[in-house]
Amino acid sequence: MGEQQIPDATDPASVEPEPQRGLSRRGLMGLALGAGAAGVALGAGGGVVGGIALGRDQAQAATDAVAPASGIHQPGITTPVQDHLHFAAYDMMARTTRDDLAELLADWTYAATRMMQGLDVSATGAVGGSPEAPPDDTGEALGLPASNLTITFGFGPSLFDSRFGLEGQRPAGLERLPAFLGDDLDPLRSDGDLCIQACADDPQVAVHAIRNLSRIAFGRATIRWSQLGFGRTSKTTSDQATPRNLFGYKDGTANILADDTAALDENVWVSASEGPAWLAGGSYLVARRIAMLIETWDRTRLAEQDRVVGRDKAKGAPLSGGDEFTAPDFAAVGSSGKPAIDARSHVRLAHPDNNGGIRILRRGYNFVDGTTDLGRLNAGLFFLSFQKSPDSFITLQRALSTDAMGEYLRHVGSGLWAVPPAPAAGASVGAGLLGA
Repeated sequence: MGEQQIPDATDPASVEPEPQRGLSRRGLMGLALGAGAAGVALGAGGGVVGGIALGRDQAQAATDAVAPASGIHQPGITTPVQDHLHFAAYDMMARTTRDDLAELLADWTYAATRMMQGLDVSATGAVGGSPEAPPDDTGEALGLPASNLTITFGFGPSLFDSRFGLEGQRPAGLERLPAFLGDDLDPLRSDGDLCIQACADDPQVAVHAIRNLSRIAFGRATIRWSQLGFGRTSKTTSDQATPRNLFGYKDGTANILADDTAALDENVWVSASEGPAWLAGGSYLVARRIAMLIETWDRTRLAEQDRVVGRDKAKGAPLSGGDEFTAPDFAAVGSSGKPAIDARSHVRLAHPDNNGGIRILRRGYNFVDGTTDLGRLNAGLFFLSFQKSPDSFITLQRALSTDAMGEYLRHVGSGLWAVPPAPAAGASVGAGLLGA
C-alpha cells in the first residue's frame, strides 16, 4: 500500500531514534482539569507502537503482555481478541479548529502509545509530578501489566464537514448507516465524530485507557456515549476457542482469522484504489448495541433455540451435521422432510454463500448494564465488525431482516467510522487525512 512498516515496539534494535516530544500544553492542561477531549505530541529515541517513538529505556520497561505491533494496520483489528472492552464515541466541541483536531489526535496517539506498552500517559505519570498538582495519570493501572491493551481510533461521517475543511476528504461510503428493520436506536448511544476502541485482558486497563484519553481531550472533545464489554463473542486466531454469547451459543465460528491474509485483503482492508489515499490500509468499523431479550429466550425450548440459530447448542455444529467447523449444508433435509437448517435461521441468512460471498471481521463483546425499569437484564451484544466497505455490512444486515432471531433482539445503538492505517513512525493517527 506504500505505507511504512512499523517496527516491533518490544525490539529496541529495530527502532531508529526520533526527536522526543511529549503531550501538548493543552493535553497536559486536560490531564490537570479533568474529562473531555484530546491532544498529543510525538516521542523519541526508542520503541515504536502505532508509529510513535518512545525512549529506548521505556521500551525495555514494557511488560511481557504488550500486544504485538500490527504493521501498516492499527492494532485492535486482527490482534487476538482480548477479554474486555471499553468503547467510547466523542464529539468535537463547538468552535474547535482543524489545528485543535490535529493536536488532539497527536496527543491521543502519544498517550495511547505509552499505555499500550504498560506505561503512564506521560513521563511524570500518576506519582512523579508535583504533590501540589493533579497527577498526569489517574493511577488505577499502576502495577498492572499492559494486558495486551490495544487502542484503535476511527473517524465518523460527521467529522467531515465545514468545521475542519474535510468535506472533500470524506470517503464515498462513509455516511450514517441507514435505518434497518427492527431498529429502535437511541441517538444518545449512536454515532460520533470520533471513536476509540480500547481492548485488554484486564478490564481496569481498558477503562484506564479511555478515562485518561478523555481527560487529555478536555476542552476539545467530549464523550458522546460509551460501552463496557466482557467475554469476547468472536475469535481472530485459530489458537482461540470459539466463545459463547449470552444466548449460550458459540459465536464467530466462521470469523476471518488474522493469518488469512487473502480474506483480509478481500474483505477488510481498503486498498489504494478503493478509497482516498489517507484510508489505504485502513478499514471501516461498525458498532451496534444489540439488546437481547434474555428472559424471553430463556423460556424458549431448546429445539426452537437450535432452529433459530441454525446450530446445535452443545457442539456448535450446523444442524445439517458434522462438527463446529463443518460447512453448513443448506440443501440437507431433516427427518421431518423440511430443510435441516431453517430458511429463517441466523446461520443461513448470514452465511457468505447466501450473500454474494460477503465476509466481515467481527470483534464483538457481551454486556450487562444492570437491569431495566421492568426488572429484566439490560444485557446483550456489543457488535463490532471491520469491513473494507460499509456496503458489506449494510447488505448483510438487510439480509437478516427476516432472521428468526430478530424476535429476541433489539438494535438500540449504532455507528460507523473510518479507521485509518497505523501512522508512520513519528506521526499521529490521521496524519494522512489532515496533512500533518
